[in-house]
Amino acid sequence: MIRHIVLFSAKDKADIDRIVDGLSCLTRIPHARRLEVARNQKTDQLGNDIDVVVYGEFDNQAELAAYKAHALYEEAIRLARPLRELRFAADFDVMTAVRRT
Repeated sequence: MIRHIVLFSAKDKADIDRIVDGLSCLTRIPHARRLEVARNQKTDQLGNDIDVVVYGEFDNQAELAAYKAHALYEEAIRLARPLRELRFAADFDVMTAVRRT
């Protein structure tokens, strides 16, 4: 399983809800096992620069690629890109992740 995590900061904090709304169309893309878009609660004591989080789970790389090729993915980019300052993305295979047992 692939986990896909994308973090955004807003250029203007007044636009955070607009970013969440724009990215929410991602939840309608059928290729994800799980897809969530949320506002960061900003409870970390060291840094709270991130405003919005996208979290997804995909069965494999092909499903992640299909998700990124979907028209709604392009729509989300069109809506969010003008409003965001930073975007950080990470994808990792759960099977190769270091875990505490």
